[in-house]
Amino acid sequence: MAKTNVLILGANGQIAQYAIKMLLEDKNVQLTLFLRKARKLKKEETSHAHVIEGDVLDSKKLKEAMQGQHLVYANLAGELDKQAESIVEAMKATGVKRLIFISSLGIYDEVPGKFGKWNKREIGDMTISPYRKAADIIEASDLDYTIIRPAWLTDYDEVDYETTKKGMPFKGTEVSRKSVAALIVKLIEHPSSEVRSNLGVNKPNTDGDKPAFY
Repeated sequence: MAKTNVLILGANGQIAQYAIKMLLEDKNVQLTLFLRKARKLKKEETSHAHVIEGDVLDSKKLKEAMQGQHLVYANLAGELDKQAESIVEAMKATGVKRLIFISSLGIYDEVPGKFGKWNKREIGDMTISPYRKAADIIEASDLDYTIIRPAWLTDYDEVDYETTKKGMPFKGTEVSRKSVAALIVKLIEHPSSEVRSNLGVNKPNTDGDKPAFY
């Protein structure tokens, strides 16, 4: 069976670290880890994956990294709109179609009630704006994307999540990073599922005015 070549952008991200650990156990997946500082990776990761040091905004380096890839998983932060532009352009240039992209809850003002107001106040428009723009850029492309909007993240050692579609009210207040990683791995292993979908992800039965850990 041919291996699925997966490029992970922002491979040192906390969700990505959970996903990498799971994917290293899948013999049908070949990982390429792209990040600014390779020294942050664990020895197990560097010895079982191809590692590229680089910045997503470096168009030439990004296109080189995408050569021969089947799927791109982006786990980034900061200037997400500019990063999304760079990713879409590089994927178009290299013919890679499948993208899994981590965004944030609240980019569509989809979080209801008191939690929605708390979330908006805590995150702030300056942070939300580039995340919304990034999602718009990806949705305007012809890529086979899945955008994921996680609830507030925990480090609980559990996989327990549910999803909502774009246009539905967001559910819950929190979700574990391990749960989000499990969803990502599921999409990587079944790449034809949730194509051109935009998913909120939360732990069931965590509704409230704010996450329990606050």
